[in-house]
Amino acid sequence: MPAATRRTKASFTAGELAPELYGRGDLRAFENGARRLRNVVIQPTGGVARRPGLRHIATLPGAARLIPFEFNTEQTYLVVLTAGRMQVFREDAEVASLAAPWTAAMLPQLAFTQNADTLLLFHPEMAPKRITRTSHVDWTLADFAFTREPFHLFAPGVAIQPSGTAGTITLNSTGPVFRVEHVGARWRIAGGLVRIVAVAGTGQATAVVEQQLADTNLTEDHTESAFSNARGWPVSGCFHQARLVLGGARDLPNRLWLSRTGDLGDFDPGTGLDDEGIEFALLSDQVNAIRGVFSGRHLQVFTSGAEWMVTGDPLTPASIQLSRQTRIGSPVDRMVPPVDVDGSTVFVARSGRAVHEFAYTDVGDAYQANDLALVARHIVQAPVSMAYDQAERLLHLVMADGAIGTLTLYRAEQVIAWTRQETQGAFRAVGEIDGRVFAVVERDGTHRLERFDATLGLDAALSGTAAAPQDSWAGLDHLEGREVAVLADGAPRGSAVVAEGRVLLDPPATSVGAGLVYAHVIEPLPPQLSIGAGAGAAPLRLVSATFRLLATPALSVDLGRGLQPVPFRRLDTAVLDAPPVPFTGDVTLRALGWRRDALAPLWRVEGDTPLPLTLLSVTTDTRMND
Repeated sequence: MPAATRRTKASFTAGELAPELYGRGDLRAFENGARRLRNVVIQPTGGVARRPGLRHIATLPGAARLIPFEFNTEQTYLVVLTAGRMQVFREDAEVASLAAPWTAAMLPQLAFTQNADTLLLFHPEMAPKRITRTSHVDWTLADFAFTREPFHLFAPGVAIQPSGTAGTITLNSTGPVFRVEHVGARWRIAGGLVRIVAVAGTGQATAVVEQQLADTNLTEDHTESAFSNARGWPVSGCFHQARLVLGGARDLPNRLWLSRTGDLGDFDPGTGLDDEGIEFALLSDQVNAIRGVFSGRHLQVFTSGAEWMVTGDPLTPASIQLSRQTRIGSPVDRMVPPVDVDGSTVFVARSGRAVHEFAYTDVGDAYQANDLALVARHIVQAPVSMAYDQAERLLHLVMADGAIGTLTLYRAEQVIAWTRQETQGAFRAVGEIDGRVFAVVERDGTHRLERFDATLGLDAALSGTAAAPQDSWAGLDHLEGREVAVLADGAPRGSAVVAEGRVLLDPPATSVGAGLVYAHVIEPLPPQLSIGAGAGAAPLRLVSATFRLLATPALSVDLGRGLQPVPFRRLDTAVLDAPPVPFTGDVTLRALGWRRDALAPLWRVEGDTPLPLTLLSVTTDTRMND
């Protein structure tokens, strides 16, 4: 007699597992994992829900970076950087637009940090920029002003002789020192200060004296600006203990500079007093080009080959200590700023195949870097942008292939679950501000700014209402010529083609949402994997499957004979074009047929109906022949 088995899948808190793990049925992750999770998110409580749709905000002039700007809880903005342009959005509307000096090629390497109403931007080929907000619509973009900049000896062994001690002078060197890019840079020579105004050759330059020189003797006592067009500019920055921390520069990739306490533009180390500037290098047995600095429990430094901790309470020239913690490394081809998640710092590994949680442990008095993508390597493929939605506990990573890997991370409940988000087009960047997640999406050769919106079940979508029913709905110019799905008065109305920026409805409706469809997929792991059975396992028959749902108005399930919609209400009470009624409870479906493929899942939930779906658990009854 066939053996009967009842199994309940009570949660999906292990997320989608990589195919490389299909031979590891001994792992605990198999109990709560899945084979495929597309366009869904894992809830911290264990259920799986169809992801929100994407609301169209604006068409952008090209590829973009998204930067959150939070002045206070009531004044939050999204700064959008495109080639030669900076746009500021508030409440989905553009409030400011400024010309900018960066190019499209510079966008991936732009870094940023914010303090009060000022946002600083960094790039190794651009002087740091200061973006300042004076009102909702008044924004300025200017060079960051160094009150006292740091200096460095770039040409040891080379002597310089000034022609005078004041006014405009000529500098002659015993070796190749000067470049045309040095124009505007400052030089300290024997206690004096000069600014280069012209370069005649590698051994001669003209300068204006800003602080009188001691004499005109030939001297090796000279240093030049650590940052300039000739030597490059800071790579990254953050604010820590009332200091501005600059990490790395083009020609000084492994150095850190900390400003004077309370004076963010003063980097003069002076005589080493507690509140004066600090400068030091990361020296070790491997390359340590600084790729990011982050203010957490300690000052954290992320380099191309390792992660470091800078301690000192407070940080002073005498108390500062530097120690390497882990050897993971961060990407060098672009800036993917680390994010704080429950006190830990999450960063992308240089390999592009891992996401690590940089967490401090009191027991070891050190940091550990746990790999959050260990069981989902197939989802994490070359991340290019990252943002954390604290309200929903979702970490979004845009991948180079245009998909988003979404991680539900809730350590207290041992939830580390990955899913994959896809759209008709390609995701290119993501940003979060005040609980709202924005994305740059490339569609039909153009880049659009869109926002995840739980009230929509479609992408690139817009919605609207009218006092009286209308049959013509406009405003869809960004979807011209595309076939879109329509939701009218809360009910799916099939598809329509956008012509002249509008869709036509019959019958008319008072509320409409229209956009591109996307399909969700929920597919469990084959049951034989968890019990160690292989391809030669005995035939298996699915008798029934019970789906526990929450506020779900539409569901389509495949139990081995193709997708079938589940009727939640009696046909004799149905009203044509009425909004589907959300269903909460259990739905039991009967199945037929024996299965011999050990790697085939017992059921699959899939559909593109633009309505909510939340699956809490699935109970299956099966029979297996001896």
